[in-house]
Amino acid sequence: MIGYYILAALIFGVSLYVSNRLKSKFKKYSKVHLQNGMSGKEIAEKMLADHGIRDVQVISTPGMLTDHYNPMKKTVNLSEGVYMQRNAAAAAVAAHEVGHAVQHAQAYSWLDMRSKLVPVVSVASQYSQWVILGGLVLAAGTAFGNTLLLIGIIMYGMGTLFSFITLPVEYDASNRALAWMTNKNMLSQQEHAGAKDSLKWAARTYVVAAVGSLATLLYFIMIYLGRE
Repeated sequence: MIGYYILAALIFGVSLYVSNRLKSKFKKYSKVHLQNGMSGKEIAEKMLADHGIRDVQVISTPGMLTDHYNPMKKTVNLSEGVYMQRNAAAAAVAAHEVGHAVQHAQAYSWLDMRSKLVPVVSVASQYSQWVILGGLVLAAGTAFGNTLLLIGIIMYGMGTLFSFITLPVEYDASNRALAWMTNKNMLSQQEHAGAKDSLKWAARTYVVAAVGSLATLLYFIMIYLGRE
């Protein structure tokens, strides 16, 4: 288990670094005010309208960097720092979240796949660590313990798969956002550079999560194979 704690600490360290860089970038580009004077809410509503999407509502949600698209309620949820702000960071985040709404409207295959996995992954991710722990400690070295460990690994693997499927969904949403802002001349060159950099660091948080999940999964698999 010592190896697991070392691995977890390394993953946590990298994740913390990327998260702090994202917050730093968001703060930096929040000072780059848009020449068009549009708020994040207005950017989102215009992008929706330009894509012919009329059944999605843009609403404000509490917190910082809590922005997300809810496909069930068809709402683009923008954090307080994005909803009313008129800067490059807010424009990037707002357009990115609308990118998910566009994916939904156009039945983007990776988004559809991820949505179908949500019910399974929500259960698997909640219990996989406990099942793995049971296999490692409660019945260590026994046939039951090995079976329990294997079940836990499969459950954890579902979460890892989900994290990798999330990558093309997130990158595609950012690409859609940047392409729309370019085609519609929404941002100046400086503003566009800031928006692009913000989205780059946001995407890296998902990359770190996916790689970290894969590394942990391989670690558990090695333990299981070592028991055979």
